[in-house]
Amino acid sequence: MRPLRIAHIAPVATTIPPPKSGSVETMASLLTEGLVARGHDVTLFATADSKTTATLSAIYPRGYWHDSDMWPWELCEMLNLAAAVERAAEFDLIHYEAAYYPMSLAFSRLSRTPIVQTLHHSPSPAEVALWSRYPDAPFVAISNEQAKLLQGLNVVGTVLHGIDMSGFTFRKEPEDYLLFLGRFTDGKGVLQAIEIARRVDMRLILAAAEGAYYREHVAPHVDGRRIVYYGEADFAAKVTLYGGARALLYPIQAGEPFGLVLAEAMACGTPVAALDRGAVREIVDDGVTGFVFEDLEQMVNDLPRVLDLDRQCVRERAVARFGAARMVDEYVAVYRRIVEAQRAR
Repeated sequence: MRPLRIAHIAPVATTIPPPKSGSVETMASLLTEGLVARGHDVTLFATADSKTTATLSAIYPRGYWHDSDMWPWELCEMLNLAAAVERAAEFDLIHYEAAYYPMSLAFSRLSRTPIVQTLHHSPSPAEVALWSRYPDAPFVAISNEQAKLLQGLNVVGTVLHGIDMSGFTFRKEPEDYLLFLGRFTDGKGVLQAIEIARRVDMRLILAAAEGAYYREHVAPHVDGRRIVYYGEADFAAKVTLYGGARALLYPIQAGEPFGLVLAEAMACGTPVAALDRGAVREIVDDGVTGFVFEDLEQMVNDLPRVLDLDRQCVRERAVARFGAARMVDEYVAVYRRIVEAQRAR
């Protein structure tokens, strides 16, 4: 088949790939590199300090997480998107990675080249109602859970996230600690993770960037011995933390459309203990790569079952389900359907 000409629009908050955390930026990088490896002609619209094998188009030297003069950030994102749409005739398809909301909808009737949107959050009914003003604009959901929330919109496919398995080292023999890795917010369940660790009398490492929520709500529980604050981990440190953990705790309080840390931990052979919220059951193979619990009490009581899971099986299942190659292939299939439908019209 003829290679596709693709404009891939990443957020301009930081580099692609990100120096530390940033699931949207990580997915944008993996997809871009996978598309180039398959011979497609990809232009990545991102910051100038990004690293890519695609053609890089940049109007900003660095991202607004690092440059306070880039304000308002929404306008920075809009102008990056506009830079791609202004060159729409050069591409078969434009793919916008919506870190916050699909502002690309405003361009969808102005561009003869189809624009597809991928969201990376769980939208509210009010948001979906607003976006439904553009019922023909194609969306790719990142889980079936998210697809249900997008009801009434033009969801043309569901593609689960993938990860670069070569970067995640399998570790058969872990150390003796539990791990919480993610943002410090109320919805992520860090306080519940601390409660679980205390009740099962195990050491817990907390890995995330410090912020107001951490200082006010989490720091008082950190003693440096049983509850340990690591800080924000870069990629290498994250892999080490995953591999050394007996289990990843994911007592999520607010449902998410995916949970990248779940797949990443499993890629290191580390089983997960997660509450049944959002897309968790689409990621965790209950009883194989972890256990999905209804409530905190059940998670505390049955945590030994998680710790007893075969780490080799956890790794093998993660490789089979969440390899980046699968994600890239599924996106290419979606792209071709959209491009062929556009040509038919």
